Amino acid sequence: MKRRTLPVATALAATAALLLTACGGEDDKSSDNDKIAGADRSTDKPTKSAEPAGTAKDRPDGVDVSLPKDMNLVFDWDKPEKKNEAAAMDDAANYIRAIYRGVDRGTTEDAAVTAYSTGDGLHYAKTQISTRVDDGWTATGTRRHYQATTRSTPNGESVEIAFCVDSSKFYGKEVKTGKVHTSKPSIADFDYFKIIMVKFPTSDKLWQASKVFVEEKAAKCQ
Repeated sequence: MKRRTLPVATALAATAALLLTACGGEDDKSSDNDKIAGADRSTDKPTKSAEPAGTAKDRPDGVDVSLPKDMNLVFDWDKPEKKNEAAAMDDAANYIRAIYRGVDRGTTEDAAVTAYSTGDGLHYAKTQISTRVDDGWTATGTRRHYQATTRSTPNGESVEIAFCVDSSKFYGKEVKTGKVHTSKPSIADFDYFKIIMVKFPTSDKLWQASKVFVEEKAAKCQ
């Protein structure tokens, strides 16, 4: 049995409604005056990784988002021209990495999780991690992220990152036995994400996920 994107707490149901209202239908054209839901932010300073020096040398904020070799997250997308959207997209990818780093390490308190998320985004991350950890699961294989689009608020401090996910080659693995549970590819392997990224108040280099909406069994991603 393949482990799928897990349901989140009821509080995130409101997030989905806000995002759908703000973004409209798939074919709607957004304007610079469109309001992006979830443009709130945390004032708590993110903690740094306690990893040995050098493990996070490629990250300007020093947070380690490394994953085991058998957990391959592919971000097959082009960066947007706008500097703030490109930075937000990079940290949206780090947010996804942080979730699976937490799953691999069996904790919701890893520095990467608290660095790259806030508010409902942090709640979503901890829910995803704890449900898998509590059930004795980790993950293995390749998870592909693609067809990304971005749009930002007029002040450039909040950016929506929308993208598809293909988990057809990403499988659940039992922590105790190491057994991998595979399944035949299906529509259940495709999800459509919208993540609201907000700029951290005291840094131009760090963006945090504040809201998450997931459309499961997304035919438009096949």
